[in-house]
Amino acid sequence: MLRDITIGQYYPVASRIHALDPRTKLAATMLYLLSLFMTDSVAGYAIATIFLFSVIRLSRVPFRFMVRGLKAIMILLVLSVSFNLFLTPGTELFGIGFIHITYEGLFTALFMAVRLVYLVLGSSIMTLTTTPNALTDGLEKSLGFMKRFGVPVHEIAMMMSIALRFIPILVEETDKIMKAQTARGADFESGGLIQKARAMVPLLVPLFISAFRRALDLSMAMEARCYHGGEGRTKMRPLRYGKNDMHAYVIILIYFILMLLTNLLPF
Repeated sequence: MLRDITIGQYYPVASRIHALDPRTKLAATMLYLLSLFMTDSVAGYAIATIFLFSVIRLSRVPFRFMVRGLKAIMILLVLSVSFNLFLTPGTELFGIGFIHITYEGLFTALFMAVRLVYLVLGSSIMTLTTTPNALTDGLEKSLGFMKRFGVPVHEIAMMMSIALRFIPILVEETDKIMKAQTARGADFESGGLIQKARAMVPLLVPLFISAFRRALDLSMAMEARCYHGGEGRTKMRPLRYGKNDMHAYVIILIYFILMLLTNLLPF
């Protein structure tokens, strides 16, 4: 389960999506996620499906590798689908005792499941095709206008980049600790919910100690390199838009307009 977390990982491969400017991918991801919340029609989700799988194909990231990240949200997915399926009022489709399934609940649960899956896949594409350094530069450049209002844009982008970079490191560290504890007789699988929560205590303590130790080592390394924030810093590889970025902006705008137009359709 732990190794199935794909958010924060980078998949190195040569593709058109990898070659895009990180600002382009950030803007495209934000518009894509926003479009998923703006439509509840079958036509809208059909367009979103075509767009998503086209981008996945262009990214050249194996689909099996990307789908692995869905296992981490399986519990959340089951809960959201169950609540919408059984608690949405409307025309009854099926009922046994106190359990009632309605047409409205069925469609709401289906749309909610697809939306949640597409949210995870769309977010994973950005992190899988963008290095943490490029993502930091893209965030800092995109939010540069907020410096006029006193917002520490560089520091915020740096913190988000470090957090994304530490996700796969902490996942790997957790896996090592679990294997070590299992070899010493710890049981993380059997028992009820309370017993499983208690079994996680021997795992969380060394994990927190390891995380604080890594944070201390990182801060000392940054101080040793005279890091003092973003003031006066230059870029080794300045971000520049290319022709493919312009094409990508046109495509994402056309997609977004089509998603808006689907709200006018009766289906």
